[in-house]
Amino acid sequence: MSRKLIDLSLPMEPLPFSDSMNPKITYHTHEATAEGMMKIFGCARDDLPGGLGWATETVELQTHSGTHLDAPYHFGPQSEGRRAITIDEVPLDYCYGDGVVLDFRDKPAGALITVADVQEALRRIAYALKPLDIVLIMTGGDKLWGTPEYFNKYPGMGRESTLWLIDHGVKLMGTDAWGWDRPFSFIAEEFARTRDRRIIWGGHFAGIEKEYFHIEKLANLDKLPPHGFTVACFPIPVSKASAGWVRPVAIIEE
Repeated sequence: MSRKLIDLSLPMEPLPFSDSMNPKITYHTHEATAEGMMKIFGCARDDLPGGLGWATETVELQTHSGTHLDAPYHFGPQSEGRRAITIDEVPLDYCYGDGVVLDFRDKPAGALITVADVQEALRRIAYALKPLDIVLIMTGGDKLWGTPEYFNKYPGMGRESTLWLIDHGVKLMGTDAWGWDRPFSFIAEEFARTRDRRIIWGGHFAGIEKEYFHIEKLANLDKLPPHGFTVACFPIPVSKASAGWVRPVAIIEE
């Protein structure tokens, strides 16, 4: 039996159209750091290989930059009536488990993924959810990475569909879109018409009622089978933070 690994993350890169929490990366080259190494070690440039130092980078970014895992604290100070846990408190058991891909690439931009949609997607792949499955929502949004459409051209989850997954034992879920909910512009337009406050960030705010975690800005879900693979997605434990960067990987036994 062979093992195939599929990278489900997007690169951390300062693209102007890809991430509103745009990371800033400063590259310190081998040439630029040689002087510092000479001072540290009391050596001459000729004592360094090729007269060069080490390469390092300085990065300025938010915990929600790039592919990341949201903790319940992101949704509110409490979850299920208790203090909402932060990313450094996420149970690691939730971050390694059987993966399931639900394909919603046929839904238009701004569409709400409903409970019925989730049930139909599961029916199409003949799969019944079990506790601690990791459910990945495929919208095709990752294919727009690097373009202005990345922010607004994808369907999103809502309160009811998110709670339905939680009620079926799913603790960790994810999307290949910019966000878990629908794009903000679609929610704002609907709220302006209906004044229904329940639609505002409904998928996220579901985590106030029932604890769960989700990954945003996944990639390459189209390279996975609907199920029969394992997901590993351990976050960086940023102390007391609402999210942490993650490099999720799908493991396929062939």
